[in-house]
Amino acid sequence: MTGIIRTVKVKLDVPTERCDDLHQTKDQFLHCANRAADWAWRYPHDYCVTSYLEAHDALYHPLREETELVVNLVQKGIRRGIEATKAGVERLKNGDKTSQPHFKAWSILYDKRSATFHRDRVSLATVNGRVECDYVIPREPDSTPIGNYLLNKEFEFRMATLQYDKSTESFYLHARMMQAIDESDSSTPQSTDAKHQTVLGVDLNVDGSLAVTSTGAFIGNADEMNHRRREFEKTRGSMQQSGTRSAHLAIQSISNREHRWMQDQLHRASNLILEEAVTHGCTHIAFENLTDIRTRMGGVKRFHAWAFRRLYQYVAFKTEVLNVGIRQVNPAYTSQRCSKCGFTHKSNRQSKHRFVCQKCEYELNADYNASKNIARKLVKQLHSGQTTSSGGAPSQCALASGTLNLNGDFNASSVSEEEGESTDKPMK
Repeated sequence: MTGIIRTVKVKLDVPTERCDDLHQTKDQFLHCANRAADWAWRYPHDYCVTSYLEAHDALYHPLREETELVVNLVQKGIRRGIEATKAGVERLKNGDKTSQPHFKAWSILYDKRSATFHRDRVSLATVNGRVECDYVIPREPDSTPIGNYLLNKEFEFRMATLQYDKSTESFYLHARMMQAIDESDSSTPQSTDAKHQTVLGVDLNVDGSLAVTSTGAFIGNADEMNHRRREFEKTRGSMQQSGTRSAHLAIQSISNREHRWMQDQLHRASNLILEEAVTHGCTHIAFENLTDIRTRMGGVKRFHAWAFRRLYQYVAFKTEVLNVGIRQVNPAYTSQRCSKCGFTHKSNRQSKHRFVCQKCEYELNADYNASKNIARKLVKQLHSGQTTSSGGAPSQCALASGTLNLNGDFNASSVSEEEGESTDKPMK
């Protein structure tokens, strides 16, 4: 038996008097994850510990005393810290710079031992007993992820991540659903050796929006980051002229404040990228290849190369929790190729942010166009890697108005098909 896995985001109706219980549960869950990372991360003085069993033996009982969490949430917190440490060790082996993992983003991992999943509600373990939360179901859920998977009895709950949107003060459950498939049944349409694959493309920029996705999300503000960085540099420069010890300490404090601000901006951007991936049911996220990016961009872009790598690392950290793959693709010609008809020419790029195809006259934001081409490159790689006689499972790009496969077949999402015709569907 194998299965098709889908992730569904659903808003929760949490009783007002129980919201604080969830916030406290999050704090203690992240405490467990950070304690595990503190214990396991020993670079550069010693080898880091990447064994969950060793970490469990050393930390389980102390963390049970330090927190009010149920057994499963303590174990999940320890595992999160160890998995992040393991990923950091892999980066060090590859010669990449990294640092000890630290968890601040609002999230809690639940499975069937710490949560009871129903089709209309969920019961979640907290530091103060269980809390029952109804799902906020749209009036017409048909043809939405909630209707297709959450309410579909052919899909069963596996695990879920609880997240909190501070701007709206809302809790969201990202539920992983699985439909079991009997591979021996040749009549089953999806009985292939590859699962359904949907790719979110991400284009990174030195000005304008920091990241633009193939679903049409413009994320972060590279111009603001550049401005803040120049302001920090200007302040440091004026202090360096005095040369006093107090000035040196003040410069160090400013640098630390700048670093924290930049890290926060990149974390926010990574969360929004992942939210796009989850919302559109993506199994993979595609970035342009960041190898030797400083050489390609020139020495003046050193800061941007650092920011791009750090953003990629943050997304990579978090995809492990959501079971989403992350890959880099060759960025060649992604800014010159028309994502609608495929015509490739440097004259298509009219300006920094304007793309007009000289063949089919398709016009759109240049970064959005590039992000769709980045997604398409990974779709081609995934499709060519399938080995079934039937050609494998569907591989497609996630777009603002639906999905698009390599054959040009467009599948509209919740917006009208007409919108798909005018924005994303290629010419026949």
